[in-house]
Amino acid sequence: MSTASPSSPTRNIRRPASLGGVLSVPGDKSISHRSLILNSISMGDALVQGLSGGEDVMSTMHCLQAMGVSIEPAGATGSYIVKGTGSKLEEPLDILDAGNSGTSIRLLSGILASQSFVSVITGDSSLRTRPMQRIVQPLKQMGAQIMARQDDSLAPLVVRGGGLKGIEYNLPMASAQVKSAIMLAALSAQGDTVIHQPALSRDHTERMVTAMGGRVEENGLDLVIHPTSLKAVDITVPGDISSAAFWIVAGLCQQNSRILIRGVGMNPSRTGIVDVLQEMGAGSGLLLVDQRIEGGEPVADLLVSPAALHGVEIGGDMIPRILDEVPILAVAACFASGDTVIRDAAELRVKESDRIATTVAELSRLGANIEAREDGMVIHGTGKLIGADTESHGDHRLAMSMAVAGLLAEGETTIHGAADASVSYPEFWQDLDLLLQDAR
Repeated sequence: MSTASPSSPTRNIRRPASLGGVLSVPGDKSISHRSLILNSISMGDALVQGLSGGEDVMSTMHCLQAMGVSIEPAGATGSYIVKGTGSKLEEPLDILDAGNSGTSIRLLSGILASQSFVSVITGDSSLRTRPMQRIVQPLKQMGAQIMARQDDSLAPLVVRGGGLKGIEYNLPMASAQVKSAIMLAALSAQGDTVIHQPALSRDHTERMVTAMGGRVEENGLDLVIHPTSLKAVDITVPGDISSAAFWIVAGLCQQNSRILIRGVGMNPSRTGIVDVLQEMGAGSGLLLVDQRIEGGEPVADLLVSPAALHGVEIGGDMIPRILDEVPILAVAACFASGDTVIRDAAELRVKESDRIATTVAELSRLGANIEAREDGMVIHGTGKLIGADTESHGDHRLAMSMAVAGLLAEGETTIHGAADASVSYPEFWQDLDLLLQDAR
């Protein structure tokens, strides 16, 4: 059971006798951002349906509207008409606020780099501590003028764009945000841009640019982006697998569970969570039902039931595919037999919180046998957690991970900062209550 209103800063949770029901998770956050940004700089109007209502995506929407883009509701919740500007945005009258969204500030910087006006973009106190030099450096190489705090490494960013040229660039890390910022700038550059990736990262930008008539050549991990004018396309956003991950782990680890999650995006660059859980022994406890293609993206319903999990080692090229899911994977590892080792994930230290430190600290409060490493963590599975007070540290994914931990722990768990879940999943607490209600 859980108590307190969905918007409460604190939630109390006890392990239920069972967990079950049918639900749909919010629209994929990555695709939602891109459906707004790319349609805004395209020719024509587009209907976007199933858009995530989380605060991060709303930050992107408000920034685009501040630059003259018309984005209006179109009937059903999550449906909007986006009127394309043909890549000619208006100079904003005020500072652009990306809120807590790293995707917003990094992808929009790629757009701002192509615009022949001055703009300032920033975010909340957390976002202003996150590394920006990784996008500033390539965008400056392309010809944009950018200034930022601490040697161009921290927001706010001051951008004077225009006059871009194509470059050849070696990504220092597998990052969809950095790659996408460069790609968005490259669409308006003189000459082709070549990006060399060290490993696979989510490819939503490549797919959507291509669907809009853009020219992106892929040769293994190398991308060639040709300057192109885009045509607006209607998009139905699939469910966010990063949001579904919380219910997947809850269903696998709760002894009496049966959960059906409808319409989840199954893009291969995003399904690392499914691959890892299958390697951990999810087996028939995690079934893909009614697999299909919608709007160029693979989609499936996920049927989740209990499974006996075991520890695994996770690192290398898998990490970019599960970076957002590490906190909830750590919860699953607590209920797996043996040890789970997560390495090569130092990027977690510069997310909404230091997710290595905060995940280890909060699960330790619940009695987990877990230890931090510089680039990851080791979880010694005990099959048991004990309820305690936990903190979200202002991190939406940590708030939701602690909620799932509370569903599985003995006794009562209190989550302080529970409302932080709304950043990516405004309906999280309602959906949790739905699963508890349906299971009765």
